[in-house]
Amino acid sequence: MATSPVTHSPLGIPKSRVRQLMAASIGNVVEWYDWYAYSALATIFSVQIFPTSAGNSLVPLLSAFVVFAVGFFMRPLGGLLVGAFADRYGRKSAMTFTIVLMGVGSLLVGLTPTYAAVGVLAPIILTLARLIQGLSVGGEFAAATTFLVESAPKGRRGLFSSFQYVSTTIGQLLATGLAALMATTLIKADLDSYGWRIPFIVGALLSLVGLWIRKGADETSAVAGEIQRGEAQRPKLFEFLRNYPRSAATIVGITIAGTVAYYTWTTFLPTYAQITVDFDKAESLQIGTISLVFFMILQPLLGMLSDRIGRKPLLITFGLGFLILPVPLLGLLSDAYWSLLVVQLVGMVFLGCFTSISAAVNSELFPTRVRAAGAGFPYSLTVALFGGTAPLIGTALQDAGSPGLFPWYMSALALISTLVYLFVLRETKDQPLS
Repeated sequence: MATSPVTHSPLGIPKSRVRQLMAASIGNVVEWYDWYAYSALATIFSVQIFPTSAGNSLVPLLSAFVVFAVGFFMRPLGGLLVGAFADRYGRKSAMTFTIVLMGVGSLLVGLTPTYAAVGVLAPIILTLARLIQGLSVGGEFAAATTFLVESAPKGRRGLFSSFQYVSTTIGQLLATGLAALMATTLIKADLDSYGWRIPFIVGALLSLVGLWIRKGADETSAVAGEIQRGEAQRPKLFEFLRNYPRSAATIVGITIAGTVAYYTWTTFLPTYAQITVDFDKAESLQIGTISLVFFMILQPLLGMLSDRIGRKPLLITFGLGFLILPVPLLGLLSDAYWSLLVVQLVGMVFLGCFTSISAAVNSELFPTRVRAAGAGFPYSLTVALFGGTAPLIGTALQDAGSPGLFPWYMSALALISTLVYLFVLRETKDQPLS
């Protein structure tokens, strides 16, 4: 009996796997659209939600970034609880839950009243919304990234892993693009009063689209087998930490430098340029968009490269790059257009060596039974401690008159991760997913 030939997409992905890839990626677009809309619009809505100090115009922005960091501290809880749920009941069910949570959080941000209208209740509502979003994003990494890697055909885990940040970047481009559209089409009074709310309302509507798409996904075969073993065989909440402490600690070391570099280069750098060298706001958004498109294109290319030469060479390249480059690169910043463009593009090349394979490396360190919680919790905890606080630390150092210390901070963390890449991490490219 003749069998139908297996057809492939342009990237060499079997078309039978494309649907799985799209289900995880499109939902992730919605998740991160909402997450980044906050950062893109912080300089606008911060003065509406937080009281302004007569002596310091940075107080509302600092407050907004404090709440941004608070959202990150819910991510470990999301990684733990949603990851454990994904290990016990399946990745698909967990991904459905996270997309609903993100929609609720985005709607709350969009409907947050101003400080002038309700006083201290305004920042409380905003903080609640960020807590919900943080829980969702932490759970999203745990469930969706393991879903991506487990859905990959043989020899394609690096490529599939790269779509974690392809979809993340698409979400960020949508968020910053809509924010830029609001800023250019609305007069300042309208933007301040209602315009900044529109992207968050759109995010809530997009979550419904993501929910519909994810409902059509199939559970990965490895997890379906685990679920069929029954309740008695399902993993306990902290089983990954008891049985695989080395793997959990390795993820922390792998992620420390990557998360600070990522949130600095993709989120905070335009704001950093504005507050340190008085860079034009519109031009910084434009450069940010160009660099994000470049960054997105790099992801699958570097993911495929890792499937050929291994994960460690790319991680070592990233670590050495961010050990050496932050101080001279950020020192190049001026109010000239080319300076920010060069700094962002050069940083993106090295950053891509980390982001393109992060999901694969983390997932390959744990067996299927505890993979979602094992990869999700230590990763999200590290992101909360270091990634989520990067904009706050950078803004606070500027406020203290010492912005030059921030790149040294990044280099110090890169040294820690580089030592892990060199001496702790084992190559996992050819390791089968147990």
